[in-house]
Amino acid sequence: MEIPDIHVEELKKDPEFLANIERLEKECRDEQSIAKGYQLLDARLIIESPEDEINEIFTFIVNNAFDKLAENLTAGKSFDMSDVEDIAAARAIYEHAMQRYSENDMKGAKEMFLVLNYTMDHADLKDAMMIHACSVMAGKSFEDFVESMVDMESVDVHNPLAFFIQNFTQPTDILLTMFSKYVKQGEEELKVLDESKEQ
Repeated sequence: MEIPDIHVEELKKDPEFLANIERLEKECRDEQSIAKGYQLLDARLIIESPEDEINEIFTFIVNNAFDKLAENLTAGKSFDMSDVEDIAAARAIYEHAMQRYSENDMKGAKEMFLVLNYTMDHADLKDAMMIHACSVMAGKSFEDFVESMVDMESVDVHNPLAFFIQNFTQPTDILLTMFSKYVKQGEEELKVLDESKEQ
């Protein structure tokens, strides 16, 4: 959604818009809300806020998401992918994993995709995260993954889960079969989490 430059300049001076940002900032901190953190990030990006303010919000989002993940793992809970806050937390971890992947931190990316596979309460997303992890384990570069495996054409922008890549150039079950060696490897690594949950 492109906003014409003229509107951006108007928004920067719009007292109502600026008051909304301040209110959102307060609610975001008071409630430690990751979802509101994303709304705030979008608003700040629209009015082209200074980079340090953007980074501060992004750090808030990521830190809170990892806190939530740690709580869930300790409590043996999953991310409820119909809950706005849980979706926002999972999205932050996913975006962080994608960033790691794009920076060639294969170990970090793989671990995060596997943890998302383990903690998402949503069958299709679980499979999609396993495919991400397998792509990393197979040594595919981030560019190769995006260009050769991801089907961007069929993304439904109105789907609240559209932030997560789950449309591939081949059916998910076929990809999981092709990657079966890595799926086994990933499941082996996830057993550690199961064992710690049982203790």
